[in-house]
Amino acid sequence: MISARRLDVPTSRATEFVDITARLQDMISAAGLREGRLHLQSLHTTLGLTVNENEPLLLGDLQAMLERVAPRANKYEHDNLARRSGVVPGEPPNGHAHCRHLLLQPGCTLLVEAGRLVLGRWQSVFAVELDGPRNRQLALHMEGDFAGVAEGPAHDRPDRELVELELARQLLVDPEPVRGPMRRLVEAGGKRLRPLLAMLSSRLGAHDDPLRAAALAAAIELLHHASLVHDDYVDQAATRRGRPTVAAREGAARAVAVGDYYFAKATRMIAQLGNPEVSSTIADAVETICLSQMDDVRLRGMYPGDYATYLRVVRGKTAALFAAACKAGAQLGAAPIGVVDRLQRFGDLLGIAFQMADDLLDYSVSSGKPLGQDIRSRTVSLPLIYATEDVRHGARVRELLAGPLEDRHVQEVLELVEASGVLERVGEEARGVVAAALREIEELTLDGVGPQLADLANSTIDRVR
Repeated sequence: MISARRLDVPTSRATEFVDITARLQDMISAAGLREGRLHLQSLHTTLGLTVNENEPLLLGDLQAMLERVAPRANKYEHDNLARRSGVVPGEPPNGHAHCRHLLLQPGCTLLVEAGRLVLGRWQSVFAVELDGPRNRQLALHMEGDFAGVAEGPAHDRPDRELVELELARQLLVDPEPVRGPMRRLVEAGGKRLRPLLAMLSSRLGAHDDPLRAAALAAAIELLHHASLVHDDYVDQAATRRGRPTVAAREGAARAVAVGDYYFAKATRMIAQLGNPEVSSTIADAVETICLSQMDDVRLRGMYPGDYATYLRVVRGKTAALFAAACKAGAQLGAAPIGVVDRLQRFGDLLGIAFQMADDLLDYSVSSGKPLGQDIRSRTVSLPLIYATEDVRHGARVRELLAGPLEDRHVQEVLELVEASGVLERVGEEARGVVAAALREIEELTLDGVGPQLADLANSTIDRVR
């Protein structure tokens, strides 16, 4: 079986290494490719592909090498537009970019095993902009063995497609100053776990309506993305999913406004469903998220932390929306109260497992997140809590976290956390939480959505090594 996709890659600089690893993995997971190959091809003569290490100093070295090989200031016959035919109006002088492209590849093939890209520990996949800023596109072909997707009538169209259509429809009518930044974030990819949980949960009641469920699911996803915009501003994060954050690109004031706008819009979308129970569930979740975010910021740097405090914060800032998506979806479908309660607990546990897995990404060079971001911001994360308790390395980790954190200190913490073995411990705990979540729903009559719920549950930790 072959599945064809396109990946948009907007760039913001003349020469730019864009790490697309996490987005490719998201597309593999969404397509259900389990074993096979992913073929990538650039659709532009000045956008190349390469596999290398995502380390800022190295990327600077590579960019400097490209400049030495084909300096922008050199004379290139290609730039003599008067001698060429068929020149598009406004074409820039870019002979240097075409020459640099000879050092890169127009396409590449990557292996996929057990649903994961096969990459070495330090390898990342880059789209390399040579003549930006531009809006670029890659062609993707996935071939191999895919997880089965049940076919059905029109009202059983794939849930993800309905969610994507509703998100696009909602963004289409928004003012450009808020739509542009939010569209960039939404189109950067993601598993869409929360909206898909809402869609599946809505099928477990007597009033299954895919279109109303898609409206709820899209609203939940916009709430999630609004919280990410605010989180990135608070965390002073420069990138998310390989793209500049709203705060980094448009500034802090715009980030606050964009987040506020989509909190308000999502609230209105949910109110328009006309279901007071659903509205109350989502409102409770938003209140919990806001309070927990303040708790999270207050606790930063307070080491050694403890598991109970960590769990309280995670249940608020992450698991609350997972639980609300399951509960609200079931309420919208008029599921029995026992089913609603079980799904809420299921979502709560998935949210906890997801955050545990997300904590581990701080130590992965191929995650799309800046390496060591949680360490720099002194966020209370489970690997750091366990590392501070380690008999061999705990004292040094606490000492480093208590002082100023320069790049060399962050690197030492990363190495100590790795050496302490806590990453494997957190991974095992995340798998155990997912197993507990699945036990919550194993006695329910799931009307054919059980395998899909199980797949979603396992996908919360598919990034765990």
